[in-house]
Amino acid sequence: MRQKPTVLAREIVASSRLFRVEEVQLRFSNGVERTYERLVGRGNGYGAVMIVAMVDAEHAILVEEYCGGTDEYEISLPKGLIEPGEDVLAAAERELKEEAGFGARQLEHLTELSLSPGYMSQKIQVVLATDLYEEHLEGDEPEPMRVDRVNLRELSSLVLNPQFSEGRALAALYLARDVLTERGEFQP
Repeated sequence: MRQKPTVLAREIVASSRLFRVEEVQLRFSNGVERTYERLVGRGNGYGAVMIVAMVDAEHAILVEEYCGGTDEYEISLPKGLIEPGEDVLAAAERELKEEAGFGARQLEHLTELSLSPGYMSQKIQVVLATDLYEEHLEGDEPEPMRVDRVNLRELSSLVLNPQFSEGRALAALYLARDVLTERGEFQP
């Protein structure tokens, strides 16, 4: 197993309402020193959750929302922050109701994904939601989200959609498809 680099110094070099940029001085086991910068949360976050919600045996829910990072309306999976005192599955249930208007009788944690581990500390928990029912909760979204569906058989076509660009959402959909296929709940 490789030895992690020694941290020589850490400093917050920029800060906003949501993020901090941390500069980290490192010395690797071979003596080479480097400075890394990474985007870190504000320190009071409890993580985030992304939900693969299955409407039926073939179709997952997608939502459309404005994304400040790309300055575009994009489609992706329902997702959001985990609130203080809330566990991953409760957060998934709440976000699904707020963003897509559905609750789930079955929720299962699948994995944890990062967006860009070389530059960001944030991770997101992926949850599979099945046996859905209609229920809407008021959320913090500035406008209603359009709800759509994707057939798990058509994931390779989804990446051709100019409104879909989130890699971790695509990874979550493929993972959910594999899990459901292994259980015999989805026939590719």
